Amino acid sequence: MAAVDEDRLKRHDLTDDEWVRLVPLLPGHPRQGHRWHDHRLVIDGVFFRTRTGCPWRDLPERFGVWKTVYNRHRRWSGDGTWEMILGRLRAGCDRAEGRDWTVAVDATVVRAHQHAAGARRRPPADVDPARLAPAALSVPARPRGGTAE
Repeated sequence: MAAVDEDRLKRHDLTDDEWVRLVPLLPGHPRQGHRWHDHRLVIDGVFFRTRTGCPWRDLPERFGVWKTVYNRHRRWSGDGTWEMILGRLRAGCDRAEGRDWTVAVDATVVRAHQHAAGARRRPPADVDPARLAPAALSVPARPRGGTAE
């Protein structure tokens, strides 16, 4: 019975095929300090936390120390690693659609945590201010308003 429960818990973890695609995109170990813990375990922990919305401290022990998962996620969010990985994984995915390729976002599923009521007055010191600047959005595909062409 324990094996069934363990399999059920791991059903959302990275598969071996997904991991093979990710490995070349991940940063190497830092030159100073000790080697990083297993990237796969940490990424599975980040995915678990993102999927469930649980506090970092409530990550299951199978992902290792919660602080390790949190620190890696924060570092990669701040230095653009997650964006680089996503960009490389998406490269070429929209070729079949061509110019008609679009992204649809349903804002009804966007939620904030109960502790997200207050905003920082100053940006965090360990994140480059250029990364915190608002992103320029693309021009809408069709004009808004009553003008028809």
